[in-house]
Amino acid sequence: MGNTFGHLFRITTFGESHGGGVGVVIDGCPPRLEISAEEIQVELDRRRPGQSKITTPRKEADICEILSGTFEGKTLGTPIAILVRNSDTRPQDYDEMAQKYRPSHADATYDAKYGIRNWQGGGRSSARETIGRVAAGAIAKKILSQFANVEIVGYVKRIKDLEGIVDPNTVTLEQVESNIVRCPDSESAERMIELIDQVRRQGDSIGGVVECVARNVPKGLGSPVFDKLEADLAKGVMSLPASKGFEIGSGFAGTLLTGSEHNDEFYTDEFSNIRTITNRSGGIQGGITNGENIIIRVAFKPTATIRKEQQTVTREGEATTLAAKGRHDPCVLPRAVPMVEAMVALVLCDHLLRHQGQCGTLKF
Repeated sequence: MGNTFGHLFRITTFGESHGGGVGVVIDGCPPRLEISAEEIQVELDRRRPGQSKITTPRKEADICEILSGTFEGKTLGTPIAILVRNSDTRPQDYDEMAQKYRPSHADATYDAKYGIRNWQGGGRSSARETIGRVAAGAIAKKILSQFANVEIVGYVKRIKDLEGIVDPNTVTLEQVESNIVRCPDSESAERMIELIDQVRRQGDSIGGVVECVARNVPKGLGSPVFDKLEADLAKGVMSLPASKGFEIGSGFAGTLLTGSEHNDEFYTDEFSNIRTITNRSGGIQGGITNGENIIIRVAFKPTATIRKEQQTVTREGEATTLAAKGRHDPCVLPRAVPMVEAMVALVLCDHLLRHQGQCGTLKF
């Protein structure tokens, strides 16, 4: 019922924000892959709350437990279950929201669909659900790296109207992690941090854009016509909380060009590989990877839960106001970076296994 993602590399996430814990079950992971809780923890630490003054102050260690699917440090080929227990829960902060809907949040729509909702921290609609995605993404990254040296790097491209200058072809993880806003452009990062902190003190929130590049992706991934790779990437990242827009390559800016200006002309490099001179396609043509870097952008809205008083209604439809309590990110972008990377990795890993299954079996 919407909690499972992928085909051959398949994940199902579970848990609520203020319940006992959250996690993921991964099915279809190849056997004999070396993986440890410590490797997964590296990615979870990038996602966890309480990292800095510009993220939610909720204090969670987010320590992962591998419950099944591995033995002696290697995957068994059986389902992998990973659990992260919740510890710093404060459900009382949400008492008022049991009856009042937060503007632009999922409160009203969950009630409309199910007739019941967990109002403590948003329950299943909380970004805490993404812990399972990031944990599974760590394993997907390991498979991609081991098979084809695929490297996935996400970073904050823009906060509100402040945009960083970043070369997706050369940006490194170290540059991304060099500051708390995860923008590799250090000069822009300072201004972004100042802006987020200013908005936080005002009890408000802001949004922005995460850009993500996948390098060394093999040619041939993606399937026509409904499983085009960019379509699955779009579904993956647009399933993240607060995501509102998706672009690949030239994106919407490509609509301002003519065909002759936009087309990526071909050439053969010194290793006899067919390449493109430009990469306005963003590494995908006809829904299939062409060997160039995959470059996508994801727009995230301002966090819906804010301390500023707003007009709303109760569950009974009565007009009221709400100044939300609780601990929330004034800007989701810094913590969204590992989430976007995880979804890109999950899609690429799934398509890699599917490609091998269909096209890599028979040897001619």
